[in-house]
Amino acid sequence: MREINLYTLEGVYRQNFTIKGYEFGQEDAVVSACIVGSLRGNEYQQTYICSQIIKTLTRLEDHGQITGNKKIMVIPCLNQYAMNIDKRFWPFDDSDINRKFPGVSNGDTTQQIASEILKALKGYTYGIQLTSFYMPGKFVPHVRMMETGYQNTSLANLFGLPFVVIRRPKPMDTTTLNYNWQMNATSAFSIYTNCTDYIDDASARQAEAAILRFLTRMGLIKYNNHSGYIAEIINEDDLTPVLSSNAGFYKRLVEPGQQVFHEDVIGEVISPYSGETIEQIKSPTEGLIFFAHTAPTVTEDAVVYRIIRRLHE
Repeated sequence: MREINLYTLEGVYRQNFTIKGYEFGQEDAVVSACIVGSLRGNEYQQTYICSQIIKTLTRLEDHGQITGNKKIMVIPCLNQYAMNIDKRFWPFDDSDINRKFPGVSNGDTTQQIASEILKALKGYTYGIQLTSFYMPGKFVPHVRMMETGYQNTSLANLFGLPFVVIRRPKPMDTTTLNYNWQMNATSAFSIYTNCTDYIDDASARQAEAAILRFLTRMGLIKYNNHSGYIAEIINEDDLTPVLSSNAGFYKRLVEPGQQVFHEDVIGEVISPYSGETIEQIKSPTEGLIFFAHTAPTVTEDAVVYRIIRRLHE
């Protein structure tokens, strides 16, 4: 393993901000796969997963199990300044690094970070990002891809996670790492686990196993693990949203992965003053809970669930 400084910002009143990458394989090998962890300061789970992958790859390299002509890079965290003070975005201007790609070399700090990191990531055949959603909530673990014309669902299946989700890019998505990786001819995948701002060891192990499974199937490492799932491919637009009609405290009654039926009560909105239930949220369809809102409060017309609808013949 080689520790590489990918970007350094000189600190005035504190130590320098440095983004480190951990490289495996021969130095002159072909750059094959890059795994990126947290771009946001509350993505503890994502950094933790990368740390476990680094630990495993180090052991595999010591035993000669990295393919000789392949190189793998792991970047655990791109925003430790925010992580150190428990903020989600860049602490100096509250900007989101994952909305700054492809970056500007002489722009503001987060634009510079995005620009330098994208330069460092160019040329990789496969790009894997461990990321979080813009809404607070839990997911069924899945692989997500942008529908750019370069996406490859067959490759996404090789992670062995239960679902592959195809997302049609919106204008704001064109400034993400995943989208810009694809525009630079890298097969890019985003991995979602069931949490972000705390560590869930079970889903972390599932994500680690999925990434190691993919690296094995692409011939980059020699590693034996469970074969995983045959993924169900779904389009994000086909997920049925469930909205709240009122604002208040929110009580979640079902979890991602649970089966629900039409008219099941799956959540409640509670008045913050009287404590009375002011709304019972019911499932509009039969299906599987894919996403569940987890914040303690909810606003009017907020998406509290997304459901994979089941169709019957």
